[in-house]
Amino acid sequence: MKVGVVGGGLAGALLAWRLSEASDRVRVEVVVGRRTRPDASAVSGGLVRGFELDPGAGRVAAESLAELRGDDRLREWSGYREIGSLYVVPRGVDPAGSVRVVDERLPGSPAVVDAGELRRRFGFRDLADDAVGVVERHAGYLSPAKLRDSALARAADQGVDVVAADAVDVRDGPALRTSDGVERRYDALVVAAGAWTPGLVDHGGTLRTKQIQYGVYRVPLSGLGAFVDDDTGLYGRPWGDGTFLLGLGCDRWDVRPEAVEPDLALADRVAAGVRRRFGVAVGAAPPEKVVASFDCYRSPAGLRLLPVDGRPGLFTFTGGSGGAAKTAVVVSRRAAGELLTTL
Repeated sequence: MKVGVVGGGLAGALLAWRLSEASDRVRVEVVVGRRTRPDASAVSGGLVRGFELDPGAGRVAAESLAELRGDDRLREWSGYREIGSLYVVPRGVDPAGSVRVVDERLPGSPAVVDAGELRRRFGFRDLADDAVGVVERHAGYLSPAKLRDSALARAADQGVDVVAADAVDVRDGPALRTSDGVERRYDALVVAAGAWTPGLVDHGGTLRTKQIQYGVYRVPLSGLGAFVDDDTGLYGRPWGDGTFLLGLGCDRWDVRPEAVEPDLALADRVAAGVRRRFGVAVGAAPPEKVVASFDCYRSPAGLRLLPVDGRPGLFTFTGGSGGAAKTAVVVSRRAAGELLTTL
């Protein structure tokens, strides 16, 4: 049996590695595009935590984080740093159910804090008196690029064929035509090409590309680890000496990967949001570094292996919500198992 994986990002690399570990009866070939622009795996801030507003999504994220923390190999591959995490919950949302989900998988990690503690401990301002946050001890960030590269190298050591070529056309069969002029045929083909997936596979309009962006700012945010402020959309984590990686959600949809450019107005809004939310001045304007890239989103959100209707043997494995680093460890294992049951 031969399985093809299109895409050498975090999702594709982990899936290829999981398949190579799960079965010795399957030959795996992963086609890694020769893109000149960094993809989402290369530039992601890599925030990982268990808490999500939706308990179902939180269950997957917490399970993935628990597997990451419990596996020496995965921790080394990913460069995982446990610095804690804070999630400021939108007003009117009760986080209790989602907190229980995290505590089941990471006992003692999550705790709910009130507005007073958000002000005293983390420096937040402009908060409603009924504001709440969820603090996690066992959370932090990793390097999706490092994890991707390590998984791909390990997969190659285990016999996975790594082909350096761009995917040109996905055909029924299933088959793939690549930029080296070869048509490659498989028993199953998984398109895990991130933002390039919608251009290769029509998935009923459920897959869309979106710009992602963050900046590195010189700003004194002492006491904060990784954080998401769902009231304002701000997110970030420590970057280096006196600097913080900070971002806001971007509203540029259906972007072409080759046409993405930094949105400097968005970078200015991040700085303004930090001044309002924390009462501190951002030292460098413009930021010391602005990173713009792109990712593939799906509705409903979530990284999953999905069959393509009417095209036997063809699947996609992409389309999360810009945060696949939180779930890719466990979802790639599940996806490999699901795929092997179809062969």
